[in-house]
Amino acid sequence: METQVFKATEKKSKTFDGGAAAGVTGRILIGQEMGAPNFCMRLFELAPQGHTPCHEHDWEHEIFFHDGQGEVLAGGTWVKVEKGSVAFVPGGATHQIKNTGSTPLTFVCLVPKGAPEL
Repeated sequence: METQVFKATEKKSKTFDGGAAAGVTGRILIGQEMGAPNFCMRLFELAPQGHTPCHEHDWEHEIFFHDGQGEVLAGGTWVKVEKGSVAFVPGGATHQIKNTGSTPLTFVCLVPKGAPEL
């Protein structure tokens, strides 16, 4: 297998807008389809006032906030995040992310093998 280099925008996006999620666009950047055996790297963009569902699951994930302003529900408290912020969500932790700014909140999220990729 060879090293692959590409632009994130080359990957197909999926929008979640209804029910428990609002204004969420996600892309699988690196995953099983590319032959990644251990992790999946996903890129999410939350529109202004957008949010992920409040949820929990068995697997951990790591999040790097690339741009925008928002908040993460962590331990029952909303914590502010912005460009350069990092969050670790352990398995079993209830969490949610919301955009509190006027521009998109963009973040990269890593999940381990076995978790749903998107």
